[in-house]
Parts: sequence; structure tokens; C-alpha cells
Amino acid sequence: MRQYGLSHHRRGGVAAPADITAADAYAPAREKAEKTLGIHTTDDNLQCVKNADVVVFAVKPIALDEAAAGMKDALTGEQLIISIVAGQSVERLEGLLGADKKIVRVMPNTPALVGEGISGWCTNSHVTDEDKKTVSAILGSFGKEEEIPERLMGVVTSLSGSSPAYVFMFIEAMADAAVLDGMPRAKAYTFAAQTVLGSAKMVLETGKHPGELKDMVTSPAGTTIEGVAALERGGFRGTVMEAVHACTEKALKI
Repeated sequence: MRQYGLSHHRRGGVAAPADITAADAYAPAREKAEKTLGIHTTDDNLQCVKNADVVVFAVKPIALDEAAAGMKDALTGEQLIISIVAGQSVERLEGLLGADKKIVRVMPNTPALVGEGISGWCTNSHVTDEDKKTVSAILGSFGKEEEIPERLMGVVTSLSGSSPAYVFMFIEAMADAAVLDGMPRAKAYTFAAQTVLGSAKMVLETGKHPGELKDMVTSPAGTTIEGVAALERGGFRGTVMEAVHACTEKALKI
């Protein structure tokens, strides 16, 4: 079980390694965290949250009840509690940790590992505007973040939490096609991945509609429109929509 206590949170949203304590029952994980991150670790959840300003719950959903039961009395109404436990509503977290606690529910995604994540988050009524600035700073330190209504958390789970898997499949498929056409695999992955990265950056930085950007690339009777036609024959957009929707439905049932 992991809970990360961030004490003496720094203005600007970044805590020094010395100000972070992580709790984990698995000794090798603690040793790796200390060595690679330079943070403090412990196998005692209560020690982890002692004197912490921010407490992050980062456990599997199946372990949440046990973790919460052992910590409920140690948590205070002054601490900011951030949960990245998948599928657990603010109401459920209040039931486990106390309705008087400041609770933030977050859905991050794996690109956070390279500083390009996107996190959707919502709060209960005890979280102040100043607390929200802290949440924004923390989540913004590893990517983009957006406060959203809790009713949209299922959509965030499917659109950003799970969709990297679909993008990885798309990159792999494009690279496979390039290999089929004679390009060495390592180069194929580089070209495919960089193309996806650059295309995403164009959407974010130009503000243009994706359809407009697509039209900029598709010349009359050109190579690109030939590929677009092949994708449409295969039901590309409809299949992607079905995948994201199916994931949302599953997320709402967790």
C-alpha cells in the first residue's frame, strides 16, 4: 500500500525530495524510491502522514478500504487528501476517510512519467480556492491539469487514462506498415512516434480544429487522402469512438 505525504509544500508546486515521505510495505520498492528519487520512505502509513500538509492515496482500489481504515483517525481536516485511486468517488472517499476531510479525486495518466500527463480532478466542498491552487501546482508539475465536474470523471478515465494504450497501438501499427514497406523497425518507431507527438502539439498550440489540420495535409488526389479513404473504409473513427465509449461504460461500473 502506498500513501505519499508531502510536508512543507513549496510555493510553485514542487516539493523538495527531503520533504516527501512515501509509505510502502514492499522493502525493495522503498529502497528503489530512496535511491532514485531521494525521498524518505517508511513501511508505516501513520508515520507517512504525520505532519504532512498533503497526503496522496496511491493504492489499488481493492486495497483502499484497508488503507483508509488504518489511517482515518490520523488524518486531520487541515490536510489536503489527494486520491488517484481509480473509480472511487468523492462520496465514497468521504465515507472511508471522514466527511470533514479535504478530498481531491484525480485521474492522471501514464504520460505523466515523461512530464506530459493530463489529469482531471474534482473536489469536495471543504477544499478551498487556495487548496485548489496547490492541487493545480502539484498536477501541473508533470503535465497539464483540468478541474472538471465529477460526473465527467468516467469520461476522463476513458479519454486520457486509457487512451494512451490506443495511441501506442496506432504507433505500433504505423511502424509495422513502414517495416512492411522496407524501413528498419527502430527508425519506423521513431518516425511514427514523433509524428504523433508533433501532430498532437499542433492541435494544442495552433488552436485549429483537428479536421482543419487534417484538410491542410490532404491534397486533391494526393497520397494522404488515399490513406484517409482506406481508414474510413475500415471504420477508423467509428471504431475509436466505440472503444472510448466502451471504456467509459466500464469505468462507471468500477
